[in-house]
Amino acid sequence: MPELPEVTALAEYLDQRLAGAVIEQVRIGAINALKTADPPYTALVGRRVDSVGRRGKFLVLVTEPLPAEDAGTGGGAVDAGPLAVVVHLALGGWVRVTDEVPKAAPPRGKGYVAARFGFVRDGQETGIDLTEAGTWKRLSVHIVRRLEDVPALADLGPEPLAEDFTLEAFRKLLHHRKQVKGLLRDQKIIAGIGNAYSDEILHAAKISPFAIASTLDDDATARLYTTMRRVLTDAIEEDRGHPPDELKDEKRRIMRVHRRAGEPCPVCGDTILEVSFADSALQYCPTCQTGGKPLADRRTSKFLK
Repeated sequence: MPELPEVTALAEYLDQRLAGAVIEQVRIGAINALKTADPPYTALVGRRVDSVGRRGKFLVLVTEPLPAEDAGTGGGAVDAGPLAVVVHLALGGWVRVTDEVPKAAPPRGKGYVAARFGFVRDGQETGIDLTEAGTWKRLSVHIVRRLEDVPALADLGPEPLAEDFTLEAFRKLLHHRKQVKGLLRDQKIIAGIGNAYSDEILHAAKISPFAIASTLDDDATARLYTTMRRVLTDAIEEDRGHPPDELKDEKRRIMRVHRRAGEPCPVCGDTILEVSFADSALQYCPTCQTGGKPLADRRTSKFLK
């Protein structure tokens, strides 16, 4: 699933390409992906893109109506204020960019297009497809007048790289009796970090993913906070400037432990191990993070009792 660094880089790329463009076309290929009905998606046609940004793991495209003298025959009812398109790419979603406004309706089937947009800026056309692979279709598109109208956005915790997210603010979040891996992934506690970067942060901070957040001492808390911000900042810098079709490969390339079970740890050389759950897995280095002790694998531990 795309996380804070990839979505940041993706938003920056799209903002550079689309800011100021007029929306010429909106087509929905998967009705289950569209989570809102008012305003209708046709209301976007004829509006201008103000910006493309990020909140948590969400892409946020903000549009404004054209001035009356420039407005054409848009496809929907007139909204005088901004409308936002809020996209969560989920596990199998991504963005495909082309150099023309799409002529055909979105295709269905494997890797199908959930939504299709066409933009024009100074005569330059851009097509954007929201694609989703896999059997679990969870990509979501909300079209809203206010960002707080998207429930998951309204519930997000603070941004980990925000200036006002200080060490003291972070320390206050650690009162939870949760494993620190789960705390980092909880979007209501901290926005934007998922399975991959929580693995990377905990490895770099030399903290067990099963450590209880509320038991971390002051040194471990400060180390985790500093490492979290460094790992995310470094990943953004690695991702920045890459077009969308390269960003997923870039994510895999820079990972040191995530999805590298069985490989040597780049720090100490020990073998990276894995703990599997029903729908995910984590990777860690025993020497760097758990005092050399393997963590119980949930798939097999019940058979060893």
